[in-house]
Amino acid sequence: MNTFPEGNAIVYCEGAFNTTNGKTAHGLVRFTNRYNVLSVVDSVYSGQDAGEVLDSRPSGIPILQSIKDAYDYALKNNKPATHLVVGLAPDGGRLSDSARNDVKKALEYGLNVDCGLHDFLSEDPDIIAAAGQRGLVIRDIRKPLPRDSYHFFTGKINQVNSLKVAVLGTDSAIGKRTTAWIIEKALNKNKHSAIMVGTGQTAWMQGARYSIIMDTLVNDFVSGEIEHAVWSAWNDCQPEMILIEGQGSLLNPAYPGGFEILAAGRPDIVILQHAPARKEYDGFPGYPIQPLKHQIQAIEIISGKRVVAITVNHEDIKPEDIPGVCNQITSETGLPAFDVLLNGADQLADLIVSYISDKTDGKRVVA
Repeated sequence: MNTFPEGNAIVYCEGAFNTTNGKTAHGLVRFTNRYNVLSVVDSVYSGQDAGEVLDSRPSGIPILQSIKDAYDYALKNNKPATHLVVGLAPDGGRLSDSARNDVKKALEYGLNVDCGLHDFLSEDPDIIAAAGQRGLVIRDIRKPLPRDSYHFFTGKINQVNSLKVAVLGTDSAIGKRTTAWIIEKALNKNKHSAIMVGTGQTAWMQGARYSIIMDTLVNDFVSGEIEHAVWSAWNDCQPEMILIEGQGSLLNPAYPGGFEILAAGRPDIVILQHAPARKEYDGFPGYPIQPLKHQIQAIEIISGKRVVAITVNHEDIKPEDIPGVCNQITSETGLPAFDVLLNGADQLADLIVSYISDKTDGKRVVA
């Protein structure tokens, strides 16, 4: 098992912090066990607190102008940086030339590099040479593992008698992972054992103990890897509840995700993350997001399970309007709506716990 934290990290998010293309950086600012995050690099917000920019709550993590500034800041505070973590998450997962040049600068400063994009730094001759000269490690988090390490679906998911909760969304980059972490922490705080199973590179970077990276998988093994991760969390820890991080959304034209989680993870209930002010799919103007009730219906038809609550992404909504927006969602869908990022997840955790009933013959019945 890994020992966390692995090192002191500078999170690189040039030009993308506080946008949907910076969601990996956002996750690392909000929470990570894998690294001790020292700073964020983004010249747009230089001089500000990353948590203040992101959530209007100070995090103590400064945003700095450049990698040099971040490196010097770490030395000045007697916490020398050991890693540069690429916190960018652009559409298609490609790394720009300017970002690649900044990675080379980080290597010159003696920083190991972790990157979760589809452009593999470990296949760039210049980067490999620079890292090798200094004994540095390049980790491409989305690089596929050897295929003989993958699992095929077997049906062992049916052994899992934890309450399985899928946290899906109506779009990509909408806050599914963050919501899943917040729910997990609320459940554990309230003396209910829960584990979040990650399904993307950011959850891995945050140190999720049980996780897969779906973008690295050959299609034949996606279901088996989801099943194995959920089964492993149950087999090792026997938690009351397992939360499964969603990917993309069922009806997203570029990132249709969630089908495999419903089919292979076989959740007992679904939480659906939604951004009411978002009218078109992120990054794809002209592709309107289907109405919330339509998306709920799609999930319930495919899975045969209930969506039991809506969690709200409050982007582009004034704080004073959020309670009214939640009430409107409840009125339209008949489901409770929660802004867990703003208000925490204690109420939602209580709702989830209410779906646990007595186990009979090793099976869990959902009310």
